[in-house]
Amino acid sequence: MLEDEDVETIEKNINLFEGLCQKNDIQYRVHKDFTDFALPGLKKETRFADLLILGSESFYENIGIDEPNSYLKDAIHNAECPVVVVPESCDFPEKNILAYDGSESAVYAIKQFAYLFPDFANNKTVLLYAKSDDEIAFPDEQNIEELCARHFTDLTLIKLGVDPKKYFGLWTSEKQGAILVSGAYGRSAVSMMFKKSFISDVIRDHKLPVFIANR
Repeated sequence: MLEDEDVETIEKNINLFEGLCQKNDIQYRVHKDFTDFALPGLKKETRFADLLILGSESFYENIGIDEPNSYLKDAIHNAECPVVVVPESCDFPEKNILAYDGSESAVYAIKQFAYLFPDFANNKTVLLYAKSDDEIAFPDEQNIEELCARHFTDLTLIKLGVDPKKYFGLWTSEKQGAILVSGAYGRSAVSMMFKKSFISDVIRDHKLPVFIANR
């Protein structure tokens, strides 16, 4: 059972949410199953949702240690719709960074992002392929360029010839006001994403919003 102060905090946040929705003419519905909100319930909710938005200050505080916020990690893995991890404070995205490694998952994430955020189509968009081996060509360059150019009017392809795990966060530090788009590859890869990958560096160090779509 929830403590009285927990219920009070939840009610305060609900009132804030309702007020913002009303102010911006957004239709909404609040589910008040306070004592039955766990990962199975969240998973079911996402099955019938277009997008899950997550924000957690504790996640940013703990992501740099050996064991990050496991609840948030599991929430992203179990979600049956795309997820946006949003920092507590960030600029509204005016740039799109599409992280691309040639995989099916990366292409799927780019398409889902384009479908869900058509208003971002005119943002300055970078299709970024980060690879430490300069001899490896941009994977399926013609195909991915054709796809992205249909959705994003201001598109640039960049091949970042560095180790993404070491330098991607540094590169994105100069890209404030952007949203990063990334695919995920299942439970083991999601776990790696939170511990070692360049995505975790972006979230931890620079706090850009990150769009993640599980296939």
